[in-house]
Amino acid sequence: MSNAQFETYGPSPAHQPPAYGGFDPYSAQTLGYGLRGTYERRADTYGPAYETQGTHESYESYEAHDAYAAYEDTYRPAYEDSEAAAPASGRRARGGRRAAHRRRARPTERGEGSMRRLVPQALVVAFLAGGTTAFVAEDKAVELSVDGTPRSLHTFADDVTELLAEEGVEVGAHDVVAPSPDARLDSGDEIAVRYGRPVRLTLDGQRREVWTTERTVEGALEQLGVRAEGAYLSTSRSRRIGREGLALDVRTERAVTVMADGRARTIRTNAATVREVVEQAGITLRGQDTTSVPLEGFPRDGQTITVLRITGRKEIRDEAIAFAVERVEDPEVFRGTEVVERAGEPGLRRVTYSLRTVNGVKQKPRRIRSEVVREPRTQVVKVGTKPLPTTVRGADGLDWQGLAACESGGRPDAVDSSGTYGGLYQFDTQTWRNLGGKGRPQDAPAAEQTMRAKKLFVRQGTSPWPHCGERLHG
Repeated sequence: MSNAQFETYGPSPAHQPPAYGGFDPYSAQTLGYGLRGTYERRADTYGPAYETQGTHESYESYEAHDAYAAYEDTYRPAYEDSEAAAPASGRRARGGRRAAHRRRARPTERGEGSMRRLVPQALVVAFLAGGTTAFVAEDKAVELSVDGTPRSLHTFADDVTELLAEEGVEVGAHDVVAPSPDARLDSGDEIAVRYGRPVRLTLDGQRREVWTTERTVEGALEQLGVRAEGAYLSTSRSRRIGREGLALDVRTERAVTVMADGRARTIRTNAATVREVVEQAGITLRGQDTTSVPLEGFPRDGQTITVLRITGRKEIRDEAIAFAVERVEDPEVFRGTEVVERAGEPGLRRVTYSLRTVNGVKQKPRRIRSEVVREPRTQVVKVGTKPLPTTVRGADGLDWQGLAACESGGRPDAVDSSGTYGGLYQFDTQTWRNLGGKGRPQDAPAAEQTMRAKKLFVRQGTSPWPHCGERLHG
């Protein structure tokens, strides 16, 4: 709302009241709020026509020291004498007698005209006073604190959001504004803005990113609910946190129990590894000693760590590698006969074992290394597919069963005590092969052995069996 200065005209020969009853709407001049300037004020002094001899109309210039200065109307009662109603020292009076004469001549008309002029004046005064009061009421004195820096302000903003916009204060999702942005403003209010700061926090080995509105490491830990007493911090507690944030490593104090050499030790520690906890407990690891959990692992609150005292040695053993058997069909060998073409040979593997004793208890040997010294050689076996002959001319009709019973007790796989002769008819290996046999005679089927014995009889008679040959003739 703007303030305006208005002039009200009194009765004078030079100026007659305007048609609006003393208020000229076209003479208003807008005043700037808060500016100081010089304004002129005109005061009309009237007295009733039947008691005073004249009216003095005066002009006064004065300095306006406040934008809210009131509009003053000077009125003198009719019973005061004309000298008391005269203007103050330094003011010019004009038309006093002539105005008084007019008032004496027409008391009724003059009284009504005076009232008509006083009413607009009162309305103007009320209008100016009310507008100024409303203008002042809209102005609010508040205190704004941005990230800990306070300042006092005058504002016409209706709520916190409008105030922040006027001051160019931008807030994000992680910032805090108190009171809330939609809260209405009143004079005397305090508004606080606290910016959020990212903290890349590693707490007891667990990494995460959090936000805080605190400006120091100590305040951030308290806001985040991190127990800092006895904790390890990667930076000082008093370090300030900028808007860009910081990386912070925190290891809280934990209770850890270490079992070693039959004794338990419980300590409070903020160590980063199990190895550090063992050292802080005054325990020395020697040789192959280790712990029940990885030495580089993070120790947890309430955890029990067992120290393993290990003694041991290495042992090397040679182990055989079994050979494979390959079977090949051979049409030159009678069916039912298998001949070893190439004997197999086992391989050799060299294995290293760890033999350990843990806290006095022997452990199962553990293979730690293995290497092949010699590869195994595959055994090749020929399998006969040739049909067996049913007769041998000149040898059929003899008692071959009686001869076999005499030589081997009728057992095809029989071998004598020296290992030289084998089979039903106790062939030696050389004779067997000369007759076309493969392998050993005791490995051949009974029918093949009888067939080869008949061939031998045709060649040499009963001489190969000096003691049992006569059984052939029954």
